[in-house]
Amino acid sequence: MKKKIKIIPNGPYEVSKGIPLKKAIIGIDSRGTSEKWIEGREYESGEESYYLCRCGHSSNKPYCDGTHEKIEFEGKEYASKEPYVDGCKVFEGPTIDLYDNEELCASMRFCDRGKGVWQATMDSDDPSSKKLAIQEACDCAAGRLTVVTKDGEVIEPKLPEEISPIQDTAAGVRGPLWVKGGIELEGADGEVYEVRNRMTLCRCGESKNMPYCDISHMNCEQMQGFDK
Repeated sequence: MKKKIKIIPNGPYEVSKGIPLKKAIIGIDSRGTSEKWIEGREYESGEESYYLCRCGHSSNKPYCDGTHEKIEFEGKEYASKEPYVDGCKVFEGPTIDLYDNEELCASMRFCDRGKGVWQATMDSDDPSSKKLAIQEACDCAAGRLTVVTKDGEVIEPKLPEEISPIQDTAAGVRGPLWVKGGIELEGADGEVYEVRNRMTLCRCGESKNMPYCDISHMNCEQMQGFDK
């Protein structure tokens, strides 16, 4: 059976059995800049399908506890199903290009380290800048940013098939669900979204680009603090 995430109409995400659930923590430096990903606790995923909160109001985050029914959650999907590359702006550097689909931004802020991924791409004839651009793009959980070589090779991090509720340490909030490794996402209407190596799914219930994160969690009371 293919591993996938299925969106339940006006309800949670149904996750196929066998997909690990592990917290991902944004490691920061002394100035609060996103520096590295830290693996947090592994949650119980069991031998059956499990359900992750999508409305943001569960008292048992990251799991669903049925609160979506009490608050009459409307989980309408707004995101386009067009291919990732169709929504990208391309920044052409001397040795690499940067593909940037801004609508997918989840504000993890790894792209702001040092000179930033955009300037590093423009300066990629310098090996250290090229390395920085590749690392910052690969650290983008949402897959907004992708580095492509001049030969057309797409540089992607090797990620396991798993889901990670994000802990945004600097902002003090629960971030989106980081879906890794090309797990299929099926919409409430049964249509499948483009399969990607990295994507971030809304779990605050407020995104205007559902099912993807659009940074709304930053201003949601229900997303303050961290998951246990």
